[in-house]
Amino acid sequence: MNAEAVTFWILAVVSVAGALGVVAAPKAVYSALSLASTMIALAVMYVAQDAVFLGVVQVVVYTGAVMMLFLFVLMLIGVDSAESLTETLRGQRVAATLAGLGFGILLIAAIGRGVTGDFAGLADADAGSTGRSASLAPEGNVEGLAQLIFTRNLWAFELTSALLITAALGAMVLAHRERFAPRKTQREMAIERFRGGGRPTPMPNPGVYARRNAVDTPARLPDGSDEQTSLSAVIRDSQ
Repeated sequence: MNAEAVTFWILAVVSVAGALGVVAAPKAVYSALSLASTMIALAVMYVAQDAVFLGVVQVVVYTGAVMMLFLFVLMLIGVDSAESLTETLRGQRVAATLAGLGFGILLIAAIGRGVTGDFAGLADADAGSTGRSASLAPEGNVEGLAQLIFTRNLWAFELTSALLITAALGAMVLAHRERFAPRKTQREMAIERFRGGGRPTPMPNPGVYARRNAVDTPARLPDGSDEQTSLSAVIRDSQ
């Protein structure tokens, strides 16, 4: 077994484990981190197949930008497990199941075609994308990718970009919270705070200006008396 085969099997295990972690993780943040590990493993696979440009794009765009955006949104708005189990759109689970089955069939067909077909090198793949012979293949796969993206598969990538924009707009709509009352000013918040008996300063710590710095020793006021509010209510009741 050569080094390329060893690299493939190691990265394959990491990719499959990360993919399983995406659907099996109990929290959305763990799912995003599992997806990031899968993307990094795919990037290393691209580099091992001499597709350095694809590997760099995989790390910079997907792992470095898209996944960090996902994590930022998850930590900003939060995702509760109870909310995720609530079906907000009628029939979305059936549609998701059908879409998953269709994607699985396409994935199995693509893998079967790759396994049963002949292996081609990077030069042959670039030559096929540009419509030229292998001897006239472009230097690297950047030109070949440009031919695929902006000529042969232009409409597919345009539809994908429209889908991503729609997903971004949907995330904005779901994260938006309608404000039914005007925003309170700092003066109004201060009035509400002191109306309920609030303090203008934070609570003093136990033991301040006292001879003993302990949690059961009240702080000392400027007149020398004890500040009972510096102690916990449990300690005050037990004394």
